[in-house]
Amino acid sequence: MKQVTSSADRFISQLASTLDIPEERYASADRSYRSICDWLERPESRFAQVNINAYTQGSFRLGTVIRPLNGEEHYDLDVVCEFELSKATSTQKRLFDDFGHELKLYAVRYSMGAPSGWERCWTLNYADTAQFHMDLLPSIPDGQRQRTLREARKLSLEYVGKSISITDRTHPRYQQYTDDWPSSNPNGYADWFISRMEVAFNERRRAMALYEAKADVAEIPAFRVKTPLQSAIQILKRHRDMCFSEQPDGRPSSIVISTLAAHAYQQEATVTGALFSILASMDQYIEVRGQTYWIANPSDPRENFADAWEAEPERKLAFDDWLDTARKDFERAGETENLAQMIDLLSPRLGRELLEKAVTRHSPGAVAKSVATRRLHGVMQRVFDAPHRKPVAWPTVPQGSVNLSGTMSRAGFRPTTVVSNGAAVPNGSSLRFEAKTNLVWPYKVFWQIVNTGHAALRANDLRGGFVEGAVSAGNLVRNEEASYKGSHTIECFIVKDGYCAARSSPFVVNIS
Repeated sequence: MKQVTSSADRFISQLASTLDIPEERYASADRSYRSICDWLERPESRFAQVNINAYTQGSFRLGTVIRPLNGEEHYDLDVVCEFELSKATSTQKRLFDDFGHELKLYAVRYSMGAPSGWERCWTLNYADTAQFHMDLLPSIPDGQRQRTLREARKLSLEYVGKSISITDRTHPRYQQYTDDWPSSNPNGYADWFISRMEVAFNERRRAMALYEAKADVAEIPAFRVKTPLQSAIQILKRHRDMCFSEQPDGRPSSIVISTLAAHAYQQEATVTGALFSILASMDQYIEVRGQTYWIANPSDPRENFADAWEAEPERKLAFDDWLDTARKDFERAGETENLAQMIDLLSPRLGRELLEKAVTRHSPGAVAKSVATRRLHGVMQRVFDAPHRKPVAWPTVPQGSVNLSGTMSRAGFRPTTVVSNGAAVPNGSSLRFEAKTNLVWPYKVFWQIVNTGHAALRANDLRGGFVEGAVSAGNLVRNEEASYKGSHTIECFIVKDGYCAARSSPFVVNIS
């Protein structure tokens, strides 16, 4: 693990707690899906004579749910309903339709909106006060058949006994009596995930039982026990969500992040230790099979969680870019004891208000400074905290200063001075920026241009990375075009001997 400051260690631990959802959300979700089980088992139900096993899957099951970005606490709850039926007496369509029939009656009984049927599952939308909707997946046990199929291919049989067959309306044999149903294994995956944190989980559960004077450890519900692995995944998911908030379609999936993180976790006892260990090695668990990237489902080695990367190579590039950004963000934050600076460093990818909330108890002064910064800059703070603004790529060792000036020119007109965050320049103008530094050459110069606004987003030209510039006769000049309406920034970085020796203030250009 990389050495981090004590302030960063406390900050990261508190951040995980701030991201977690209230315990009553877990309890409410548990009551809701158990209520549906009771409904399915009533005498009038089409499943009255069928044994039913219902359980959650996804982030609720893994304990990695996080508060939504928009601040509205509305959650997706994924539930599997496993019916002890035979494929000889039921098609996928019959199971899906019978299940939908009962859910429609349930919705009427409890004055809910009608459930929506999708390719594989049904969705129940609860009242706003419940703050979640439930996706319910009908399935039947399929352990024996999946064992036979895996044995034929000499694949691992671990967790195979918990395999299920699921419904899929796009499946070519959806309406036929057949053994050939799509398969899944959410219980097997959950067992594997829990095994990756079993030591930490058991230790924390025992400690909670002692503290609360419980006679039996089992009296502590699993959802109340939060391990460093779960907390680290929550932080990474928030970072991912912010990083891709402007282009969410390209973001790495939660199952990819959770699987790689669980592989990389080495039973670290602290959230900070887990986070840095996971960031350092999670990509080492991505296999390359021929020309294909492969992240095997630990509960079914035939399934590749990275299968979309082959058809869409940009998804692998997006994952690599996100991981590199996360490593730099937390590395820079871990180097400082200054909590206000930590907030500034992490705000683009974690959210300033969330970070302020995380440090309120430990450092009201840092929060006050951050709030004052927001008030000072007003709406411009959102520009400075743009999620696509890449973190500084070099360790910072200040050795001097660098300042920017700018001019604007249009065809047939003389160049005029541009003031940072001053009057807007016309779209289509030519911009020239010149940097002055008191550092002695040799050094390298890098520019960071951050565009914002709908026009830049539509053009896929938000930018935010670093571009090396030329140093000619001591002149540090960057030419740009005013192409997109909105507020944009340019900064200059002087890099000497591998360190960021000087950094200009963001120069804000408003374009009309």
